[in-house]
This record gives sequence, structure tokens and C-alpha cells, in this order.
Amino acid sequence: MQQVQTEFLLKVQFEVTEISDLGPTPTGNRRIARVTGGHFEGPKLKGTAVPGPGGDWLNFTPDGATRLDVRVTLKTDDDALIYMTYSGVRHGSPEVMARLAAGEEVDPSELYFRIAPRFETGAEKYEWLNRIVCIGTGHRLPTGPVYTIYQIL
Repeated sequence: MQQVQTEFLLKVQFEVTEISDLGPTPTGNRRIARVTGGHFEGPKLKGTAVPGPGGDWLNFTPDGATRLDVRVTLKTDDDALIYMTYSGVRHGSPEVMARLAAGEEVDPSELYFRIAPRFETGAEKYEWLNRIVCIGTGHRLPTGPVYTIYQIL
């Protein structure tokens, strides 16, 4: 059986300064976080997160997990636009999740935080992103999430 191999793609840090709490819904407690900026860098691309239409539709489920549904636009340092979307899950002990909710920085080893990002672009230089599968690990700073993303080879 072939083993899964990965290659580092990029590290991205998002700034999230506005969060709207919709409260309890039939599927959990829904919050919408607006991505207001950020930056990314890897061996083949680097740039910033475009503030504006994009965000994180978080769902805090009864089992203690946080389910992520994120859409954001990236702009490379050579002005190409890349649409990034990802789903994911974050969970930890009730104490760790309470510290996270209070805005404290939590050591990444104290929680499970994984994403499955996808990319879409019309930029010829980066069109290879349209055809790859990725995974990522994350942690949360008081200003927003930070992800290390790997391409599955």
C-alpha cells in the first residue's frame, strides 16, 4: 500500500477582528467571523489576504467541536487572485476551549485543529493550485488563526 506523502505548500495567518454571534441554532451555536486581513508565504507563492467579502462560518456543535466553513481571497505579491476555501474541525478539552474563547493563546499541542483547503484561480502562473489536494494544521492567536498547509503528493 502506498503511503501518503506531503510537501509544505504555505503558512497563512488570518486577521479576524469582527465576530457576529447568531446564538443557538438547530445545528449548534453559529458565529460568523469576518477575515479582515492576513498574509501567506510558501516556496512557490506569497502575498496577503484580501479584506472584505470573506469569512469563517463557525458552528460550535453540542459535542464540543467547532466546525469551520471558510472562504477568503488571497492576493499574491505579483497581483494574482486566488480563492481559498476550507472546511475543518477544532476541538479540545472544555478548559482549553474556554481559554481559546477568552482570547488566550493556546499551545497547538493542546487541541485538534485540522483543515482541508481547496484553491481556485484563473492566474496562469498559479493554475496548478486548481488541481491539488491539501491538508493543514492550525492554531489560534488572539488576532486570528494560523495554518500550515501541505500539498498531498
